Amino acid sequence: MTSLWLDREKTFSSDPFQPGARYSTVVAGAGLTGLVTALLLARSGQRVLVLEARYPGAVTTGNTTAKVSLLQGTVLGSLSRQYSDKQVQAYVEANREGQAWLLRYFDENRVPYQRRSAYTYATTGDGAERLREELIAATTAGLNVEYVLDAGLPFPIQGALMLADQAQINPMDALDALLVDVRAHGGLVASGVRLQDVTGHGPMTVRTDQGNVTADHVVLATGIPVLDRGLYFAKLKPNRSYGAALELPQGLAPPPGMYLSAEEPTHSLRDYETDGRRLLLVGGHGHQVGRTTSEQSHLSGLLDWAATHFPGAAATHTWSAQDYQATNLMPFFGKLPRGRGKILFGTGYNKWGMTNAVAVALGISADILGGQIPWADTIHHRITSPAGAYSAVTLNAKVAATLAAGWVKLASDGTPPPDGAGKVYRDGARPVAVSTVEGTTCRLSAVCTHLGGIVRWNDSEQTWDCPLHGSRFSNDGQLLEGPATKNLPPAGKG
Repeated sequence: MTSLWLDREKTFSSDPFQPGARYSTVVAGAGLTGLVTALLLARSGQRVLVLEARYPGAVTTGNTTAKVSLLQGTVLGSLSRQYSDKQVQAYVEANREGQAWLLRYFDENRVPYQRRSAYTYATTGDGAERLREELIAATTAGLNVEYVLDAGLPFPIQGALMLADQAQINPMDALDALLVDVRAHGGLVASGVRLQDVTGHGPMTVRTDQGNVTADHVVLATGIPVLDRGLYFAKLKPNRSYGAALELPQGLAPPPGMYLSAEEPTHSLRDYETDGRRLLLVGGHGHQVGRTTSEQSHLSGLLDWAATHFPGAAATHTWSAQDYQATNLMPFFGKLPRGRGKILFGTGYNKWGMTNAVAVALGISADILGGQIPWADTIHHRITSPAGAYSAVTLNAKVAATLAAGWVKLASDGTPPPDGAGKVYRDGARPVAVSTVEGTTCRLSAVCTHLGGIVRWNDSEQTWDCPLHGSRFSNDGQLLEGPATKNLPPAGKG
């Protein structure tokens, strides 16, 4: 499964990694958060190194639907249930500034994007009630949102919210431009280097799987912080959702805007033009990582929905993406606890990373360079509501139950599964994950290298996914994403 954005010739060439070198700031992660942060710091004259464990855009940025919108489904209505109007306004201002920075950067660097109206639509009475709640929250926060009955969709709806003059992008165009710009300002970007730990202070030692460097500041732009200080893995729910690019039959065009349903399962739509074809991109049908009996069934459900409403559409690409939702719904960013103000991070964008990522980068760079941003200060001083606290308790209770169940419910049959399948069994006291992919059988430790969860087979991606905090590994044990920092070892070595 390769996203539409990542299906291209990889032209990125890594800068050399030099163990023992010293930098002003080391940024871990070459997605949108990491590269915008790196550029802002490099522009200020800092010596910046970006570490990327795989390649730029490998994780969330390269698999997003890439909507640069201030209308974000029913996010504001949800926030308004937990926070004051001032806090919700600060969230909107953060996203407004992130959106403005990114589109201004595209204009200055001649990177293409498309203006579209954004819609949140409802097909049920419950969805229509959510629209009303979202309309009140959005209007209170200063967004010029309209309620409309016709959103240009080829199926009946009960109503929609519309916000004009939003945007959609190809996220890899953004990363390509940022990579060039970071390097033009003296920054380095080293791929195939994974940050594993940070120790000391003034300067800190940044430990990687390729050796150590030192830095005055470290930024964790890794989706979820890969250092456990602050226990953010316990404050975030890792979610996986699905996407597809569809070629429509002759005479049928995608709807004219960007869309997201107010109901579950969510359905996202937008268009994209490439090679003279105007494709329809659909997304949704998400679930918590590792907490479903079949990931393939979620993707199939999305494709079935698309086939019902766009007859004759043919999928050119299918993929999935991982996002992190804060238990209190507001993104976390800034100074990491127990980091002496020298380790910074951003996480919890809840599927709206195109604006939140840039806002967080602006906030982080201001912290490092000594600036101050009012909306960032307001968000930092939020107080978790009883609903947010209850959500965190519930999430971690389920994590504990899943951890216990994972160790108890293990079969004893270690027979290799059929091609494309995987299973977990007990070999003596050891949980073993065995899979067969393209005729090759791999036996690995089934114990996640983060906090000991028992991994589960993902039948869509053919990966091992941890149901506790979302770490994911390839069928041969290579770490793909999540809070873990080490691969799954071969069976018998875990």
